[in-house]
Amino acid sequence: MVFTPVELEYLRSQRLGRIATVAPEGTLQNSPVSHVVDEATGVISIYGYDLGNTRKFHNIAANGQVAYVVDDIASLEPWSVRGVEIRGTAEALRDQTPPASHLSPEVIRIHPRRIISWNLGDGGEGSRRTVT
Repeated sequence: MVFTPVELEYLRSQRLGRIATVAPEGTLQNSPVSHVVDEATGVISIYGYDLGNTRKFHNIAANGQVAYVVDDIASLEPWSVRGVEIRGTAEALRDQTPPASHLSPEVIRIHPRRIISWNLGDGGEGSRRTVT
């Protein structure tokens, strides 16, 4: 299992994250997206309404480097934020079966190499680890 049980629970509870990609000329792009986690493999899938025509999809197809962050504010008083950052490689795939009929047949699949999580109710300590 790639993600800890606490990380999986958190990722399932959140609907929105931000994917950072690198364009062929080296500029960065950060986009809000939703995700689906395959708990057995640890792969994160990103779908969309017209995903194959987006800059993030083309960036991944050209380069494959990615960072994905899912976070939120757990409490304002006292201030407490929590989240998971995933760094790794990704693939841009066409002709896939989407999980819902309103989504296009493309998917970005993120393969974690490094996972950083913080304040997920597991004692408050952050976790940093490399996935092999």
